[in-house]
Amino acid sequence: MLLSLVVHTHSLRYWFPATVMLGTAPAYLLSWGAWRLLSTVLPARVYHRLDDRLYCVYQSMVLFFFENYTGVEVVIHGDIPKNKENVIYLSNHQCTADWIIADMLAIRQSAIGHVRYVLKDGLKWLPLYGWYFSQHGGIYVKRSAKFNEAAMKKKLLTQTQSGAPMYLVIFPEGTRYNPELTKVIADSQAFATKEGLAVLKHTLTPRMRASHVAIETMRGHLDAVYDVTVAYEGTPAAPGQRRPAPSMPEFLCKECRRVHVHFDRVDIKEIPPEPVFFRRWLHERFEIKDRLLTDFYESEDADKIHRFPGEGKPSPLRLSKTLPSVMILGGLTLPLLLTENGRKLYLRTWVYGTLLGWLWVNVCP
Repeated sequence: MLLSLVVHTHSLRYWFPATVMLGTAPAYLLSWGAWRLLSTVLPARVYHRLDDRLYCVYQSMVLFFFENYTGVEVVIHGDIPKNKENVIYLSNHQCTADWIIADMLAIRQSAIGHVRYVLKDGLKWLPLYGWYFSQHGGIYVKRSAKFNEAAMKKKLLTQTQSGAPMYLVIFPEGTRYNPELTKVIADSQAFATKEGLAVLKHTLTPRMRASHVAIETMRGHLDAVYDVTVAYEGTPAAPGQRRPAPSMPEFLCKECRRVHVHFDRVDIKEIPPEPVFFRRWLHERFEIKDRLLTDFYESEDADKIHRFPGEGKPSPLRLSKTLPSVMILGGLTLPLLLTENGRKLYLRTWVYGTLLGWLWVNVCP
């Protein structure tokens, strides 16, 4: 009985925030849809301005749960610019929570509304979210030979020509690094050897196409690339070993007490445009990440293990940045659930939103 109660209480740590985040999605989508209709007669720049503000409200609510609710400590190594910039965010990829880390950094620049993602193609099937991410400027890409460079360029040019601020998140590895998936790691290392590249131990070999297309398409619009390396405290196991990084449910269950973020800003002028040199540049950045992570997980020096070099500064997120968004979205959602007509509208938004998303990704890829 006691064990059952403990397990139930532990699961509530995840289900409560998940219910709120998913439950407020229809109200958010209805608000966005109303603005989308009104903005059809307005310049695209005006639409993007309010769309970014609406997205800021929803993502700030998400961060209330992932940061304030969980109590996770975010330790930043490096100086994040105080002013907003048009950037590409390149990071190592370990788990679904990596998307949230990008939001955590963006909100500290007051740029969370500008966050857009390069996502693997399968995620477009997510109900409501998959379609909306595309509307907000996200780009779905397929791997290897199926990669559609022309479609990606077109989407990025549409965004930049309309003056949309850009905080584009890309994970060049293309899939998550999981120390338990030894075949994935071995295949990645074999590919590096075949291509004459340095073999990496704590990241996968980065793929360059999406990053190169994004940078070259938007070069005149961008200020910098943010080179970010993330390590989750609690993932080291025995010396020299590491466990898988936490999933979103595990993160919400407060199983990660501290996140270490190594931040390096690279001016866009320092990045070579030629594909062959860009590939070398990108791999060298991942060699740096690999050395950082090797020290983090394997160093025998007590001053290096489980930390990045340099001074790490804890960066708490003020409730004033997130709690108002929870109250706004809660205020929009509750009236829908308190009346019969409201509940019908709520359910129809889920159903029709999912159907519209399915039609969009199939008819208008």
